[in-house]
Amino acid sequence: VQLQASGGGLVQAGGSLRLSCAFGRSFGVGGMAWFRQAPGKEREFAATINQSGGDTFYANSVKGRFTISRDNVKNTMYLQMNSLKPEDTAVYFCAARNQPTIRRSRADFIYWGQGTQVTVSS
Repeated sequence: VQLQASGGGLVQAGGSLRLSCAFGRSFGVGGMAWFRQAPGKEREFAATINQSGGDTFYANSVKGRFTISRDNVKNTMYLQMNSLKPEDTAVYFCAARNQPTIRRSRADFIYWGQGTQVTVSS
């Protein structure tokens, strides 16, 4: 399964961006997630969604500001990011697993996209 992340860019604090992750084919794509990695820091979990899109979970740092969703007809997952803060600056990676349920650990995901840069200026 190949994942292609896009939609990153430069935005002012308080602004919004929507990231997309195209996953090519639906077969074998179960639960998915967004992770992010700031300079000099480890990659961290941001949000996850199950195969049907009916179950989601967020890191406390993004809860209430970010919304994860997916369109299984278009084979695309999204991350709507509102009220962005400078501390949201990172490379954002999408990930997928074969099993349908949500997960928060990097080790649970076997498919990874290449990352898209999000920079939030103050």
